[in-house]
Amino acid sequence: MKIEELLKSPSEWVRTEGPNSKIVMSSRVRFARNLRNFPFPGWAKKPDRQKSLELIQPAVEALPEMSTSFSESMDNVVAIDKQVLVERHLISREHAAKNVGSGVIINGKETISVMINEEDHLRMQAIKSGLQLKDVFKLIDKVDSELEESLDFAFSPKLGYLTACPTNVGTGMRASAMVHLPAMVLSDQINQVVQAVNKLGLAVRGLYGEGTEALGNVFQVSNQTTLGEKESDVIERLNKVILQIIEHEENARITLLEKKPRVAYDQVGRAYGVLTNAHTVSSKEALNLLSLLRMGVDLELFPAGTRGVVDELFIISQPAHVQKAAERKLTAEERDSFRADLVRQRLKEVSKPKIVDAGLSQAGPELA
Repeated sequence: MKIEELLKSPSEWVRTEGPNSKIVMSSRVRFARNLRNFPFPGWAKKPDRQKSLELIQPAVEALPEMSTSFSESMDNVVAIDKQVLVERHLISREHAAKNVGSGVIINGKETISVMINEEDHLRMQAIKSGLQLKDVFKLIDKVDSELEESLDFAFSPKLGYLTACPTNVGTGMRASAMVHLPAMVLSDQINQVVQAVNKLGLAVRGLYGEGTEALGNVFQVSNQTTLGEKESDVIERLNKVILQIIEHEENARITLLEKKPRVAYDQVGRAYGVLTNAHTVSSKEALNLLSLLRMGVDLELFPAGTRGVVDELFIISQPAHVQKAAERKLTAEERDSFRADLVRQRLKEVSKPKIVDAGLSQAGPELA
């Protein structure tokens, strides 16, 4: 499969709606693995990296789950395509900087991706829409077991799987859910929730993980402990915390509508007005406004089918996707103009948000 074919439509997790998808946009589980008797990629010389790549790549390609896949050495992937893969959460920002001696393999549905020679020899992940932590764990655990039959992983009976970073030693697993929390942000509750989650041994990060901003009111909640705890226990604990976060966000939305309905309607209405009329919009502004439209869908101010349009725009309005769609190199100003045109076009068929609260009837039936 060529990368053009892989990228011609958004990832399956963007196109489908999983359990609790109003708040949980995606669930992801990633395993870090290394080969025995090979230096870690960060310490390996070029011949060692190429040798490990030549060993790992065919083993991954041979998996039944990867029968239809894109597989390539990173030095053969152009910069813009690397950034598109980052925006789709299929590779890390760090892996996008890799070249000779590193590779990537992604299945056709974009639910499984494998980075070769990032920080570890293997970083494999599964991702699905909604709250499906147990399902994605089973999926990537099966891939891991199949690879272990043909690859000799570095493993210690005392410590578990050995990794380049000590914080990943043990299970080598990072499980995370990408959650959309606009009501808690609007009601200034988000810091309390983040602090409570941190006390439970979990991490809360931005849209692209560690060191990134929570654009579009989207946060990643993940485990921090990988040593001395079974994978199934980590998944169960994270799943319980995510369910509590869902409950808090739902309550925040109810409270917002009950106590400050005009604030909610104003935020959604302004977002709709700007996105359907703007002729230049930055990536950050677009994500933050699309977040409010997504909340508007959840509050039934738009038809349910609007969610698919908004979720797709979350991805295709990002910088690399915009440049890819334009099929030429754009300046920052040209990207903002192209993005605005793209968003306006996609929202053309979306009607104005409907206000259903009779108490606001004096303001008219609609807000623009």
